[in-house]
Amino acid sequence: MQRGNHSVTEFILLGFTTNPMMQLVPFVLFLGVYSMTLVGNTILIVLICHDSRLHTPMYFFIGNLSFLDLWLSSVYTPKILVNCVSEDKSISFAGCLCQFFFSAGLDYTECYLLAAMAYDRYMAISKPLLYAQVMSIKLCAFLLTASYLGGFINSSVLTKKTFSFDFCGDNVIDDFFCDLLPLVELACGRMEGYQTLMYFLLISNVLTPVVFILASYLFIIATILRIRSTQGRLKAFSTCSSHLLSVTLYYGSILYIYSRPQSSYSLSRDKIVSAFYTVVFPMLNPIIYSFRNKDVKEALNKLCR
Repeated sequence: MQRGNHSVTEFILLGFTTNPMMQLVPFVLFLGVYSMTLVGNTILIVLICHDSRLHTPMYFFIGNLSFLDLWLSSVYTPKILVNCVSEDKSISFAGCLCQFFFSAGLDYTECYLLAAMAYDRYMAISKPLLYAQVMSIKLCAFLLTASYLGGFINSSVLTKKTFSFDFCGDNVIDDFFCDLLPLVELACGRMEGYQTLMYFLLISNVLTPVVFILASYLFIIATILRIRSTQGRLKAFSTCSSHLLSVTLYYGSILYIYSRPQSSYSLSRDKIVSAFYTVVFPMLNPIIYSFRNKDVKEALNKLCR
């Protein structure tokens, strides 16, 4: 890939603060969050692989979501920790490109994977008699593969377009990682078609999965309302409440940042939201999917014994 301005060999990541005394605070916070992310997601993956009772389509997707979160968090956090304790805040052009490519690819993949999980919940609640037949190993593997392909193909297009711009003037990125909006702020020259590409990627990778998830839950809610017993309704709702919470937190933060008018962007304010869905959210998923899950608790007790 040829870059637009060959004079730009590195970028400077400002992070959350330039005060050396205050950098210890984000270092401790990010280190704690990253440690909990590694431990929580690893334990959940081990439990799903180890216990045969968790060898179901729902836990297949949850385990792959945990793997995705491990990878996604590792794209950002090690560099953030290094920048917090080092005077050198630079990241090479190639390093910035790789971070951008993998972060976009994994984020898009997670969007598709959450949509696949919504379809799994729809089949389990609305079509329980056909669930085992429809949600076969082949279909689950196909949905997972399609999620990764869709995510990284779109990421390749976005990365190629973004890093073909001329980066003129200051090479300082007012963020803690190579994100889209700070890079666009540094770009100059001709940017025809970029806004159209952004709208296309937003519709195909975010809005389309959101519409699919909403449609799935409309059918799920309609099915739950037809259940006569209160206990049956609560049991049906509990099977999809964790996924619904995960979807709300993840898509809510992404839409907040990338679907607003450009005039309302505030890089300093959006850092907090970016930190949530890139670093904090991967830590929350194991808690969301296991905190009140009886099967996971029993699998953990069995593994400990």
